[in-house]
Amino acid sequence: MNIETKFLGEVEIMEEDIYSFKNGLLGFPDLMSFVVLPLDAELPLVLLQSTELSEIGFVVAFPFAFKKDYSFDLGEEDKEDLKIEHEDDVLAYTIVTLQEKFEDSTMNLLAPIVLNVKHKLGKQVVLQDNIKYPLRQSIGALEGSAK
Repeated sequence: MNIETKFLGEVEIMEEDIYSFKNGLLGFPDLMSFVVLPLDAELPLVLLQSTELSEIGFVVAFPFAFKKDYSFDLGEEDKEDLKIEHEDDVLAYTIVTLQEKFEDSTMNLLAPIVLNVKHKLGKQVVLQDNIKYPLRQSIGALEGSAK
């Protein structure tokens, strides 16, 4: 099927690549269907695009590529919502606020997007007990696993 995207124009996606977000995303509780689309092979960034509303797409980063010590624990409710059985089924991304100079861009470490790649489920998790991360972490240079 073809969808219109915010940044990439019209793209073809497979039905089985769509992630279901039963609670939507923060600020978008009614949008529950998203797909992950590649942006640039050189950077650990992808597009999290709504399949329901073409104007809603977020550049998201693989946070461990920018902050190697980033970590968080999921609560039992989050694990149940995402039907997590194995750690290998989980991917985490953070929403990026892009700036003119990429190095000045920031990512939201307090509310990561967690995906279960096996069951195609997603959830934006607000880290309640983890105030060691800022809402707007500077991306800066690659320091983590993608370096």
